Amino acid sequence: MIKNLVDKIADHTRWGYLTAFIILLISYIVSFVSAQHLMKQSALVNHSNEVIHSVENVVGYVTRGESAVRGYIITQNKDLLIRYYKSRNNADSALKKVKALTIDNPVQQKNMDSLNVLINDKFLWMDSTLSIFDNTHSITSEILNKRTEGTNKMQKVELFTKQIQREEKNLFYKRNNQLAKYSDLIKGFTIISLIVAILLTIYSIITFNKENKAKLEASEKAAAYHKQLELRIEELAALNIELIELRNIEKFAATGRISRTIAHEVRNPLTNINLATEQLQNEVPANDDVNLLLQMISRNSNRINQLINDLLDSTKTSELQYTKTSINTVLNESLELATDRIGLKHIKVIKNFDKDICPVFIDPEKIKIAFLNIIVNAIEAMDDYGTLSLFTESKSQFCNVKISDTGRGLSKEDLARLFEPYFTTKEKGKGLGLTNTQNIILAHDAHINVESEPGNGTSFTISFAFA
Repeated sequence: MIKNLVDKIADHTRWGYLTAFIILLISYIVSFVSAQHLMKQSALVNHSNEVIHSVENVVGYVTRGESAVRGYIITQNKDLLIRYYKSRNNADSALKKVKALTIDNPVQQKNMDSLNVLINDKFLWMDSTLSIFDNTHSITSEILNKRTEGTNKMQKVELFTKQIQREEKNLFYKRNNQLAKYSDLIKGFTIISLIVAILLTIYSIITFNKENKAKLEASEKAAAYHKQLELRIEELAALNIELIELRNIEKFAATGRISRTIAHEVRNPLTNINLATEQLQNEVPANDDVNLLLQMISRNSNRINQLINDLLDSTKTSELQYTKTSINTVLNESLELATDRIGLKHIKVIKNFDKDICPVFIDPEKIKIAFLNIIVNAIEAMDDYGTLSLFTESKSQFCNVKISDTGRGLSKEDLARLFEPYFTTKEKGKGLGLTNTQNIILAHDAHINVESEPGNGTSFTISFAFA
């Protein structure tokens, strides 16, 4: 019975929403069509207004031109001649504009052709008057007679102008009435839409109250499960981070033990090789070929010894000189040491430092080496004009440093081996810089994390506890 009641309520809800949606859709479609017609009529009304004003401008330019001719004849001021020619050009432009505006109206086009002839005739009359005055330099009877002729021509121009404006005003009133009709239609449908929206709102509130109780209970249960799941995920994430860090520490410790064992096992025979080489150099008679071979043995023996020393230095635990300092200062100093490399490759450096970052207890010189190794690797991984980003922040009792580049990025396989001794993706590199960096970071009880994808660059994040 309860299930049937719920289904019935659900059916009523669906039908109510569907009906309201259809009504609103029809209302909005009609409103949209009406709005389109309204915009069209509004544009036509504006068009009529523009035609009327443009025709007035034509008459105004002709009148100003005639005034300029009269003024010139009276005062002989050359500036008035310039004003006359300017008015004539403006009148021509205004005529073309009106003709273009009325191109879809054959009646107005015919009127405009007649007006164009009259205005040209009027300006020819003005040109003739100016020509007579320029030849006689006086107001002759011929000029006075032409004045009457000019008045008649101007009256014809004004008559045709009024005829054009009358035609356009009739169109204006007709279009304005049509505009008002569409406006009323839109208002009506807007009111209908508003009523439907109010009814839909009331209906929605009623149905919502009926269904909300069950939904709230389900939501509370879902929220409780979700919260438990989030706590479990956070616990697992924290455990996973600890596991990764423990694995890195164990791996680093194992690498150190292996390094010391290899150093011990290799140095003993290496010492014998060096002693034997020195003995041969003292006992064998001088010979260029022999000396060359002995020097080759000695040189490569020293190289092997140096590699062993570098490996031991990168994995051994050194004493730290702790100082309370700002990580921003150390990062800036590390960046200064790489200035030449940055300049050679035209690298863009973006610094986003937290000015209020808390101080940390670190060995500044050691951390400077660690940062420099990361910065140098980032520069070498980028092409010219790459971007190096340095970021610091205080978060959850930790001071975080992030160094990012826009280089080639690393594959998952290379990322897993990144801190291994002698692992490198560079053509010229020993592969001990990042091993040494990890050694320094772990010695400070800090955390280092690397994120990288092929083609998307690499980001190193180092986290220090606050002092």
